[in-house]
Amino acid sequence: MNNRPKLRWGILGAARVNERLLPAIVEAPNAELVAIASRRPGAAAQTLAQYAPQQQNVRTYDNLNALLEDDEIDAVYLPLANREHAEWALLAIEYGKHVLCEKPMALTVADIEAIDYAARQHKVTVMEGFMYRFHPQHARVQELIRSGTIGEIRSVRASYSFMMRPARMYRLTESIEHGGGAMWDIGCYAIHSARMFFEEAPIAVTAMSKYVESGADIATSGIIDFGPGKFAHFDFSFERARRCEYEITGTKGGILCHTVWQLPGDVPVISWWTEDGRQCEERLPADNHFRLEIEHFSDCVLNDKAPLLSLNDAKANCQIIVAALQSAAQGRLVKLT
Repeated sequence: MNNRPKLRWGILGAARVNERLLPAIVEAPNAELVAIASRRPGAAAQTLAQYAPQQQNVRTYDNLNALLEDDEIDAVYLPLANREHAEWALLAIEYGKHVLCEKPMALTVADIEAIDYAARQHKVTVMEGFMYRFHPQHARVQELIRSGTIGEIRSVRASYSFMMRPARMYRLTESIEHGGGAMWDIGCYAIHSARMFFEEAPIAVTAMSKYVESGADIATSGIIDFGPGKFAHFDFSFERARRCEYEITGTKGGILCHTVWQLPGDVPVISWWTEDGRQCEERLPADNHFRLEIEHFSDCVLNDKAPLLSLNDAKANCQIIVAALQSAAQGRLVKLT
């Protein structure tokens, strides 16, 4: 593997995220798109033609297993329905494929533990696909924090929302137990980004939700307790104007990341302020976090490196998600330790 300059990729599903992900594989210098599969007849070919029409010799399958049986594929990207992630990740691992799984990795910590065990047994790399983490703007935020500019972190607020369009109502047709709703779709981003800035392990979660007829949450807000005086506030919804930001407040100031979900041509903006009166708005270079994610994962496999997002990180995120859902359903604080 180390002597091969490019990681050979297959995409296991013709989901909407391929609009961003498929071109990212094509553009990454250390990746090669080999095949795409879907269970819907013709959907794989249509997706390829729509998002990468210039690509030649990319195979398309109308059967997911056929892609896994393809010996010329080293790694798969898995964007199937949330409730299918664990099943297909485990199957891909059995075939010896490295797996980049669209968030959430799975709906239970036990399923992620099973994936972790299987990955170690088959000696493959598996990572949860939080693409935003690979954008350089977050490294700049971490740099500001390490510099001591805002002092010791006391709170983080993470807000994610957009108005649900009719074409995307499928996100609410399944119950929470089957991976439906705002939590499993965008709430996992809120919790993941809030966790990024605390070194302490969380000790408790409390949350409130609004539900629709299917049992899916359409809006949820809550608080994660990270110890004495340290809290993360998360808020997300399918019935509010678009927002994807986080704000960090410390003992000496604060930092705001204005737009977490960056499109390739967007100019990232970070604002920071301090108690002594300094204020700054930084405009950073545009970049493509999907391509950077593919480059990172490919580099990890090709050069035997540990990925930025470990499966322990996936377990920790899932633990808080499950606890928050339990808190909202039962109307009580849920302790994590």
